[in-house]
Parts: sequence; structure tokens; C-alpha cells
Amino acid sequence: MFPNNPLLEPFLIIIAKVILIPVIVLNLIPLLIWMERKVSAYIQDRRGPNRANILGVRLAGMILNFADVVKLLTKEEFFPTGANRFYFVLAPGLVFFIYVITTAIIPFADVLKIGEFTMSFQVADLNVGVLYLFSMASLAVYGVMLAGWSSNNKYSLLGGLRASSQMISYEITMGLSIVTLFMMSGSVSLNDIIHYQSENPLYWNMIQQPLAFILFLIATFAETNRNPFDLPEGESELVAGYHVEYSSMKFALFFMGEYAAIIVASSVLAALFLGGWQVPFLSTQALIDNAVFFLNVIGKVFGVVSILLGLVLMVQFRPGRYKDARDFEVLILGIPALAVGIFASYFFFTQGIYDMPDWAPPVFAASVQFVTFITKVILFCFFFIWVRWTLPRFRYDQLMSFGWKGMIPASLVNLFLVSARMMF
Repeated sequence: MFPNNPLLEPFLIIIAKVILIPVIVLNLIPLLIWMERKVSAYIQDRRGPNRANILGVRLAGMILNFADVVKLLTKEEFFPTGANRFYFVLAPGLVFFIYVITTAIIPFADVLKIGEFTMSFQVADLNVGVLYLFSMASLAVYGVMLAGWSSNNKYSLLGGLRASSQMISYEITMGLSIVTLFMMSGSVSLNDIIHYQSENPLYWNMIQQPLAFILFLIATFAETNRNPFDLPEGESELVAGYHVEYSSMKFALFFMGEYAAIIVASSVLAALFLGGWQVPFLSTQALIDNAVFFLNVIGKVFGVVSILLGLVLMVQFRPGRYKDARDFEVLILGIPALAVGIFASYFFFTQGIYDMPDWAPPVFAASVQFVTFITKVILFCFFFIWVRWTLPRFRYDQLMSFGWKGMIPASLVNLFLVSARMMF
């Protein structure tokens, strides 16, 4: 066993965290792209992508992501006349890299303790975690500015200038809005802020400080360049803004960087305002003490849901209904889901699990907290997509006026109110 010191954790565990946590973000990006397409389609009363398939398997349009990868990898690479090639190539990689390394301070679960062995579910548990987050996220705008300047295109340059001024305007609000969280929790560490909120949803900062939550949420939309704050791209007046001259994988890196930014922003929102990995009404110790009971309940629910899903798929995609590749989907998805559901239901309803080794309950608790955190992140990602396809874009003068005349005064008022509340 290893001493309770992050510096003495096994080297392989440190390497695994450095690799796996960015991999989690990379695997969430295709899910967000699929959500973007399907949510926008249903908002506009249409189906969205549902034809791309591999041996009849469409996964409700998810297979289209593989087609996108092939397309972007095989498209022609070109450089605009007069472009600065070094910075033109550097910019998209810089944006994507910065957002990925920002995930280093995000805690995905509580600290895992098995005997004397201790492991945290974050790459770096920094005492100044939120300050690291802001410093890294602020650097991403340099990639956008470099892309706009190095492209030797007036539209690109305007997009880069818009991004820089927008970042300056809304990061002030973002910083002021979470100062109140530091005051209440007494720390700038994400882990400490999550522990301060506890497992009771009534003590989560979204409930305790609703104004700070609203201000921070609006500022994250501006920081991630999402509607109604996507002025750096501004298709209606700037064609595509700072990445108008990009193609192939360089464009893909900007595309992926935008979704990585959404994932990071959603993770920070979940950690700061929605209790992070805290399971509502269930502390870490309660999960460990009742691991056997909760595991049996989850197993039974999984079995029933899997059976229902299998039956729905077998009815929806019954052989001969479409007379095309979709008829094969039931063989690959519906029947296996039904079989797994029947097996899980039989096992957990007739036998179940009644004992666990000593290491299993803490691992189970960490797994539940990890799934809880990812669920909160996906809910915020869905909100980002929902807003994009609901609200129109601001004019640029409205964007700047709203930031300086509306958001910053409101964040100062919120800071004053929380200070008065703590004092009196």
C-alpha cells in the first residue's frame, strides 16, 4: 500500500489518469456532435441524420460521425496566399490542446480510499484549481486570434478581434460571479467547493446563489462562442469568421475545440454550482455502507430497462419493415439488448449479490459518483445545444453593451449582497 500522498502515487496510476481523463473528453465530443444534430432536428420538426450505416447499424445517426472523420481526413489541405504558415497551422492545435489540458483539475469522483491506499479522480488536485482553469481557458483566445491574423483574410481578422474583445468583456463577469463561491466555501479548490455543497441539493450553489449561477452561465456561453454569442464566427456577416480559410483536419480541430470547450464549461458548471460528483441525498460513506443494496437495485433496473429497449427495437426495426439495411439493425441491437436484459433480470431478481470484497464498496461508490458527474455534464451540454437552436444572435454592439452595462454591474451587485449576507 502507498502513503496518503499524491506525490507518492504509483507511476502507472498517474500515467493512466493523464491519458484516460482527456480520453473521456474526446469520447464525449462525438456524443455532443450527435446531440447537436438530433436536438436541432427535432427542434425544427425533422428527423436529422438517420441513413448512414455500417452493416445496417445506424445508431440513430451516430454512424454519421465516422463518415465525417473519413471526409475530414481525406479533404485537401491548402494554405491561403500570403498566410503565415507556422501560426496558421499552430492555431487550431493550440485551441484544442488548451481545452483538453484544462480538464486536469476537474474531479470526476470523490477520493478513493482502500485501506491505506488513496487515489484522487483528477490529474492534479491544485489548491488554486479554479485559477488554473481561468488561466488556461484565457489562453484559448490566442489560438483564435492567431487563426484570424495568420489567414491573411479580412473576415478572419475581424473574427479574431471580436473573440478577443468578447473574452475580455465576459471574463470579468465570470471571475466576479464565482468570487462569491470562494467567499462562501473558503477555498479556490474545486474539490473543496464540491465538499462544501454537500450531498443535499438544497445546499448546492445553484440554489444558494442563483444570481451568480445565471451570470456565470451566460458568461460561459460568451467564452465558448456559442449562440447567442457566436459573433467571432458570425456566418451572416463574416462567412465563418476566424476559421473561414481552414479545411481538412485543421478545421476539424477548431470544430472539436468548440465541443471540448462546451464539455469543460459544463464540467465546471456542474462542479461549482450543481454539487459536482455529489449524488443527491447520498454521501460517499452512505454509498459505501449500502453498496450491496444499491448494486442490486441498479442491476434490477438495468435488466428491466434493457428488456424494454430490446422489445422496442424489435418492434420498430422488425425484419422486412423497411426492406433496406435498417432491417439488420434489430439483429445487432434489439436481440442482444433483450438477451442481456433477461439475463440481468433473472440474476438480480432470483439471486442477487449479498457480499463484496473489502475493496469493492469504495470502487462502487466512486463509479456511481463518476456516472452522476457525467450525467450532470451531459445535461449542461444539452442546455448549450438547446439554447443555440432557440435564441437568435446578438448584434455586436448589443453584445458589448450587455457585457459592460449589464453583466458586470449585476456581478458587482451580487458580490455586495453576498458580502452583506456573510457579514450580518
